[in-house]
Amino acid sequence: MAMVNTREMFKKAYRGGYAIGAFNINNMEIIQAVTEAAAELNSPVILQVSKSALEYAHAPYLIGMVRAAVEETGVELALHLDHGPDFETCKKCVDCGFTSVMIDASSLPFEQNAELTAKVVEYAHKYDVTVEAELGRLAGIEDEVNVSSDHAFYTDPADAVKFVELSGCDSLAIAIGTSHGAYKFSGKAELRMDILREIQALMPEYPIVLHGASSVDPKVIDVINEFGGNMKSAAGVPEHILREASSLAVCKINMDTDIRLAMTAAIRKVFAQKPDVFDPRKYLGAARADIKETVKHKITYVLGSDNKA
Repeated sequence: MAMVNTREMFKKAYRGGYAIGAFNINNMEIIQAVTEAAAELNSPVILQVSKSALEYAHAPYLIGMVRAAVEETGVELALHLDHGPDFETCKKCVDCGFTSVMIDASSLPFEQNAELTAKVVEYAHKYDVTVEAELGRLAGIEDEVNVSSDHAFYTDPADAVKFVELSGCDSLAIAIGTSHGAYKFSGKAELRMDILREIQALMPEYPIVLHGASSVDPKVIDVINEFGGNMKSAAGVPEHILREASSLAVCKINMDTDIRLAMTAAIRKVFAQKPDVFDPRKYLGAARADIKETVKHKITYVLGSDNKA
């Protein structure tokens, strides 16, 4: 199966009451773990690449490995640019084989955000590449994204309707209380589901995206801390809230931090328990296995996308 864009993928997800997991990739082990998990559970999946991941691994390497994963597993997947910062980055990804791109102009005023998004849409649609945009601002830190809580704000439903009409974007990332990184909540975790429901009522059948939606499993944090880490206040989005969102208009849920945590926990554990190990295959292999189990759990219990490919 070849790589696909997200158009039909999201249409099926919306009508089926599930979401597609979007997992950030930057090396071979993560690509293998995510695609093998999706193949075993017959789930569609999105592999996404941030600008910093492009700089770290380089697009030809990543695309080559993703194509190899498709050939090896037969999984249905989209290759997506996450948080594209400008038109040039989006164009580069379209030109080199990505099937979906995100232009993140959420830091700009509404009109400029819509104008830049429309420019990306016009170019990407020539090549049947779908476009995600963002309206509202999520707090937190992840790769290029660094937004303080003082500068974060929720998405206004009426603005969402106007924005989609002006820009023509295929999906929209909204801000309802999630945040980037491992330290999402200092108190009780709550999302503005009322905003999500209002947007769904105003734009039926339109796919919504949740960024910053890792759950930050306390058991994984415990392993990291047990073996030398220091992440004592990390907290994520409860899985039952994400499952509720995926049964509504949310068709794509981004989960980067949980992948990073699983990898970190596995490697720390190997280093601590087997200090004589210096073969990268030993600790990267353990990380790959744990990431795979993490993704399988997400597909089954959070996204509900198993047996939907």
